[in-house]
Amino acid sequence: MVLFDYNCLFYRFAFNSANFIATFLLTLIPPYTILMAQAVPSQRLYSLDALRGFDMFWIMGAEEIFHALAKATGSPFWGGIAEELTHPAWDGFHFYDLIFPLFLFMAGVATPFSVGRELEKGKSRNALLLRVIKRGLVLVLLGIIYNNGLHLRPFAEIRFGSVLGRIGIAYMFANIIYLFTKQRAQIVWFISILIGYWLLLKFNSAPGHPRGDLSMEGNFASYIDRHLIPGRLYLGIHDPEGLVSAIPAISTGLLGIMAGNFLKGSSFSGQKKSLYLFAAGVISIILAHVWNLDFPINKNLWSSSFVLNVGGYSLCLLGIFYYIIDVLGYKKWAFFFKVIGMNSILIYLSGEFINWTYTTNGFFQWLGQLVGNPYNAIVMAICYVLVKWAFLYFMYKKNVFLRV
Repeated sequence: MVLFDYNCLFYRFAFNSANFIATFLLTLIPPYTILMAQAVPSQRLYSLDALRGFDMFWIMGAEEIFHALAKATGSPFWGGIAEELTHPAWDGFHFYDLIFPLFLFMAGVATPFSVGRELEKGKSRNALLLRVIKRGLVLVLLGIIYNNGLHLRPFAEIRFGSVLGRIGIAYMFANIIYLFTKQRAQIVWFISILIGYWLLLKFNSAPGHPRGDLSMEGNFASYIDRHLIPGRLYLGIHDPEGLVSAIPAISTGLLGIMAGNFLKGSSFSGQKKSLYLFAAGVISIILAHVWNLDFPINKNLWSSSFVLNVGGYSLCLLGIFYYIIDVLGYKKWAFFFKVIGMNSILIYLSGEFINWTYTTNGFFQWLGQLVGNPYNAIVMAICYVLVKWAFLYFMYKKNVFLRV
């Protein structure tokens, strides 16, 4: 009886919270007409490219700098930072968990500036739908290639779930919702997906496990993936980029789209836009930690509380980058990140086709030898990032960008 009362109270809280989020977002994102949107000049956000580059910076080798620092110094401070640059085994949240969803969030932010601009120019929704589907499927294919390479292998050994595949699926469905719904309906979709996914896992489980089991073995999402996804799963019984957990990832893309709508269509000043984005992010993080009490923050399951948590941090970062770069106009410091952000897919895929360690050693092994143990690992990690950045800078100067 106590459990029943607790659940009823929590359900009431969740729906009240959902209504609060919708009301809050609607105050920030009023329903503008197409005519008003056309009056706003379309331009590429410098801050968005810089934030995308900041995001990719951590997985192109920067995390190894801090792991090397922690190992060389034995410092609890550097050890704590290095710990944040790892993934928790299951429940919980580290900074490293933000990198993947932040990229998907930014893909959503770009939608009103790309797909939305094409709509304003008069391009048909059906034509844009085909482009969106094509891009999503190409990302899924690139993800499979990234996981398995270009050589033949037994079907049972192929891993189909991937980071790029998750981005492709979530981007595709979020953009379809954007194409065929208005902003209010997009908010309804966002909330409905989060609550629906929570209820799906709350009232189901793998056979032989109690209802609502959220362990790796017992959760319903992994159980369905084990029966639906061909080939192999990343962890045998679970894949962090599985099919069912791609459903709440759509909400991550939708949150980015709502943020993009706000930046593009709102008549607020740049300073107020930044403030409102940051405030919405803080509220989202608070709601995530409240929801965490019943539905743990979990990247592996892409739980609804995880969506709100990483969405909150993404909104805060977007607000900060937008304010510093696009509002105040301080752009020079962000050029380093912009170079990365303009070719983010290229640098992500490059590791499968370019031996960056070999290249780094070829140029800088002498420097590591001069420094000696234990700090040579730090120096080589820095050189590793700089070699990659130099490659991206060369591509940037030649105006060569990988677009999907």
